[in-house]
Amino acid sequence: MIRLRNIDKYVDSKYQRIFILKGVDLDIEQGEFLTIMGPSGAGKSTLMNIIGMLDEPSQGEYFFMDEPVHKLKERMKSELHKHHIGFIFQAYHLIDELTVYENIETPLLYKGIKAKERKSMVAEMLDKFQMVAKKDLFPEQLSGGQQQLVGVARAIVGEPKLLLADEPTGNLHSEQGEEIMEIFQKLNEEGMTIVQVTHSEKNAQYGKRIVRIEDGAVIKDTSVVGA
Repeated sequence: MIRLRNIDKYVDSKYQRIFILKGVDLDIEQGEFLTIMGPSGAGKSTLMNIIGMLDEPSQGEYFFMDEPVHKLKERMKSELHKHHIGFIFQAYHLIDELTVYENIETPLLYKGIKAKERKSMVAEMLDKFQMVAKKDLFPEQLSGGQQQLVGVARAIVGEPKLLLADEPTGNLHSEQGEEIMEIFQKLNEEGMTIVQVTHSEKNAQYGKRIVRIEDGAVIKDTSVVGA
């Protein structure tokens, strides 16, 4: 599903080139649940943003569902992202001016899904996350955990082929974190490909494979025991 070949990401300053990612090779199969781990500043979020087509590599090749992303025009990349990728951020990234219902509905509007279908898809998410009573509230009226649940619902409402989660439980207490991880596990069992970035060894165990990054390079790629 995903093939990264010799991916570099760097910033040129006046006197030197600073590498954020260097020579990254990574294959992710359809239906995998992969965890990316590593110390702060290792390049994890940059790698996620490149996979999610929110950022571009400085050089290297990226194939997504056999499409050469590194050669595609911006519009085509935007279409791929819109139709196939869901993204969950640590900082929620909800739209403050929209209600819970409208936040969850947003990706369906971008996809051009008809109103009746949108309504039933959003209703299903509200039900799944026990948020029916909160559908008319705004993000500022919710707790951090509730905001993150809305973020998860928004990311998966369009049934993306790939779900990217960047520190999805970072701001949550342990019970809420477990709830989110169990949702991921279930989605993965239903066939969704998931890539998460986490510092939590416990959360990593929900997946099937762990890739460790240090100083912008992959240093280890292992299967999760018992997965």
